[in-house]
Amino acid sequence: MANLINKAKDYMLSRRSFLGWTATLTAGTAAMVTLPGCGLVKVDADKAASLATQEGKWVTAACWHNCGGRCLNKAYVVDGMVVRQKTDDTHPDSPDYPQQRACWRGHSQRQQILGADRLKYPMKRKNWAPGGGQKELRGKDEWVRISWDEALDLVATELKRIKDKYGNRSIVGQVNQGMERTLALFGGFTTTWGSTSYGTWVDAGPAIAGPYASSYSNTGNDRFRQRMAKLIILWGVNPAWSQGGSPTYHYMQAKKAGAKFIYIDPFFTDSARILADEWIPIRPATDAAMMLGMAYVMITEDSPAHPLIDWDFLNRCTVGFDTDHMPEGADPKENYKDYVLGTFDGQPKTPEWASEICGVPATKIRELALEYASTKPTCLVANAITRTHRAEQTVQNIITLACMTGNIGIPGASAGLGTHGSAANAGPALVNPGSNDVATLKNAVTDKINQNEIWSAVLDGKYTASLNNVQDIDLRCFYYDAVSFLNQKMGATKGVEAHRKKLEFVVTQAYVLNTQAKFSDIVLPCTTQWEKSGGFLTGNREMLIMFSKVIDPLFEAKDDIWIATEIGKRLGLDTKKISSPSLQQQVFNQLAGAKVLNEDGKTWEKLVTITDADIKAMGVTGKPQTGRISYPEFKEKGIYQVQRKPDDNFGFTEFEDYRKEPDKFPRDTPSKKIEIHCQTLADKIKNYGFTEMSPIGKYFKPEEGYEDTFKDWKNKVKGDYPFQMYTIHYRRRSHSIFDNLPWLREAFPQEFIMSVTDGKQLGLKEGDIVKITSRHGAVIRPVHLTERMTPGVTTLGEGAWIELDEETGLCTSGTVNILEGGIPTGQGHMGSNSCNIKVEKYDKPLLADYKWPQRIIF
Repeated sequence: MANLINKAKDYMLSRRSFLGWTATLTAGTAAMVTLPGCGLVKVDADKAASLATQEGKWVTAACWHNCGGRCLNKAYVVDGMVVRQKTDDTHPDSPDYPQQRACWRGHSQRQQILGADRLKYPMKRKNWAPGGGQKELRGKDEWVRISWDEALDLVATELKRIKDKYGNRSIVGQVNQGMERTLALFGGFTTTWGSTSYGTWVDAGPAIAGPYASSYSNTGNDRFRQRMAKLIILWGVNPAWSQGGSPTYHYMQAKKAGAKFIYIDPFFTDSARILADEWIPIRPATDAAMMLGMAYVMITEDSPAHPLIDWDFLNRCTVGFDTDHMPEGADPKENYKDYVLGTFDGQPKTPEWASEICGVPATKIRELALEYASTKPTCLVANAITRTHRAEQTVQNIITLACMTGNIGIPGASAGLGTHGSAANAGPALVNPGSNDVATLKNAVTDKINQNEIWSAVLDGKYTASLNNVQDIDLRCFYYDAVSFLNQKMGATKGVEAHRKKLEFVVTQAYVLNTQAKFSDIVLPCTTQWEKSGGFLTGNREMLIMFSKVIDPLFEAKDDIWIATEIGKRLGLDTKKISSPSLQQQVFNQLAGAKVLNEDGKTWEKLVTITDADIKAMGVTGKPQTGRISYPEFKEKGIYQVQRKPDDNFGFTEFEDYRKEPDKFPRDTPSKKIEIHCQTLADKIKNYGFTEMSPIGKYFKPEEGYEDTFKDWKNKVKGDYPFQMYTIHYRRRSHSIFDNLPWLREAFPQEFIMSVTDGKQLGLKEGDIVKITSRHGAVIRPVHLTERMTPGVTTLGEGAWIELDEETGLCTSGTVNILEGGIPTGQGHMGSNSCNIKVEKYDKPLLADYKWPQRIIF
């Protein structure tokens, strides 16, 4: 074996050879493997065949990215070399006891971990110097390899200089556990805030209805109760693309059980292809208007002979629907019913009124309203539609419609968020890891800047702290180790400007040269989860994954905690507060504290049996204990999944107890009821200092919504940006993660999607390169013309890594945040699902993404 390793070292990696690495190693196939201490090397066909015949072991490998699945991945390791990968086969698969299978992204994980573009060594930007050097070269400068000692010294020296000159408020940290503690001990750092994936559900849902069972995401049914639904309305939900793993499979079980699916979305997605019995196209950011039109039908056509409204539930369990059920102190005129009828503003919210805005025919709005109101139980699932400006009004109307129809608190019925782990399987976790016992250190800096304002805060030196409270701030340094922030926050055009004009020091910890690393001054190569001590992941309520270390760190990559500790030493900090407990001890603490719900659905027991020998082998401190599964078995399987059956005690429906006994199970709101009129929410939004909203679900024109595609709305004269563009979770990425992988680039080419009708009017044909321009920036992309897209609406996948053509200023990769501006409204969420654009044919060719050179440094 040693001779094989020595010979294999002679076969070095080329930029394009990685595409030849197959799913399994067989004779006649070249392969890439990891070798201890030397990183990646190429092995020819004969050597690949030799490796394939040797005995190794399957190791549970982390798949930690924020797609919501976090499914089971296994890597086959031979002498420290990863030779292939598989997913869950720990038990037979069935609808009631499904395997936790990895999606196409999970199956590509090894190309991410073992890719030719892994960062190998610490490096600095060639033209950087203390104070920023030639800042204008960020994102296009050359790189210089440096030692770890030099890199850490430079980082510490610059942090000290910036603190001494500008103060701790000038340092922005987008960091995880290690550097968060280091920067807190160093005197603190400025942070950012704002909702991204969860849209306006974050504030609006809990304010209106009180906190949910375990989080604002658990707003529906568990997967067995979902099968009880007669009608499921998926409103802006596309799990087939965005939520790999089991959600779409669970929806299919509900369909097989007899549920009808209505799909409301501008795009007839793959989820609609699989599930939908009916598709209702709608314009982005107009959902609240359509819901008000539906409410008008229910109110005006409700009668004792044909009841459409559940008056019993409204009167017992809500406040604010009509004048007779208003919360104490509220203006009786501010009730939902009178607003819908236009009693005081003179504008009835009829289906015809709604249709002009949302584009859905008035007859279809009426038809849907009647079907929703007369079908019980109905499950309404929505998420992406609350990622638009002023979308608090959308959440208000979703909850109000559910209360009006009585489709709330009944098994099979729901009204709420459907995303991540709760999509198609809501409810509190049945199995949990313990705490890692890492103490939180207080951050002395109290400045928190909304993510929509962060780049203007850098450039202008001001940010909105609260209502009528604009604060001065001088931001000079960004430290990143948590996210590709520049790429993933709105207003990236202004973000590039901030990096190239104002910031004096930018440092990133990363394992590939993502956008944030590319625009940095110092880049520190860090390990991935495959190279760390292990940990725990959960993607749905029924399972807990324990992953282990798969390979030794590649090249000179270092663990995040080690980096934070070494910087802390150079800053003169107490490093025990940074590195304690160790990562190994954190894993043990979570293992020992893991618990699982017993079959009675009420009591809990320890999950893992741990012996003295286990503790010694792990090299940690702790006490033996007895649990449901032994540590060796848990580690080998890598997963514990609670086996369910339809009549078990784990069934869940949000609001079920409250509906039955509202006095015994009051909601945590001022009225102790669901507040259709919610002054708490209105006050909270106002106090953020961006925009105001009504306590009830009125319709306010959103910024860069449909109406803003016109220069003359009344006469319907289109403006300079006549199309709406919304962003989607795209198949080749989990947000921005995986965008560098050639396999996924070839499979999913980041096309700009628009309707055939619009394409013909612009003289476009399939595959043409188009220039897409907004008020904030411009990108180019190949166009995909389809009848599946609503005319006037376009879409582009979020997360593509910024690639700027420095001559034209265009982003050639199609990064949506170049097009979208940072516009804070409401609670400061990212309103990414409506942006006004114009589209025109571009006269220069664009090489297919998978043929682009990888970002390989050294």
